[in-house]
Amino acid sequence: MNEYIQAKEGEFVKTIDFFIKEISSIRTGRANPNILEGVEVDAYGAKTPINGVASITVPDGSSIVIAPWDKGVIKAIEKAVVDADLGVSVTNEGDKIRLLMPKMTEENRIELVKKLNEKQEIARISIRQTREDIKNSIEQAEKDKEITEDEKFRFIKELDEATGKQNDKLKEIRDKKETEIMTI
Repeated sequence: MNEYIQAKEGEFVKTIDFFIKEISSIRTGRANPNILEGVEVDAYGAKTPINGVASITVPDGSSIVIAPWDKGVIKAIEKAVVDADLGVSVTNEGDKIRLLMPKMTEENRIELVKKLNEKQEIARISIRQTREDIKNSIEQAEKDKEITEDEKFRFIKELDEATGKQNDKLKEIRDKKETEIMTI
């Protein structure tokens, strides 16, 4: 791999990691505590991640239980979860909050796959932008006589192969998530 790709390798990794994080919040047919990622509770005068004020457990495939360490923040947790509009029913049981995952219909699953595709497209655009930056660096190096024209074409070919591998990784992750969503 050439030094131009190596210099921006971290950008590709960041894009893949961001995509994985983004799709982890897309719910599948089973209860998954990752849907609570990004939900912040107004507690103790500050916005706090939900896992910072409570323990989160998955007792079965269709529910999530949030047990606050301080019962005084249970209303704030309930409000944060309701405001997050996660598409789950929220039940306050006094000492804990239970989230029930609705049965997913074929229509819901298709909508979630559309969201998944949108997130994949955003990641692909980011990979394309990184590719464009690297390509511009290679072309500039050739203009500055740091590399020959043959090296430029070889480096761009390597860049296209590396970009293709990154897009393949995205597709593989996306396909796996789609299988999870569509599995009844």
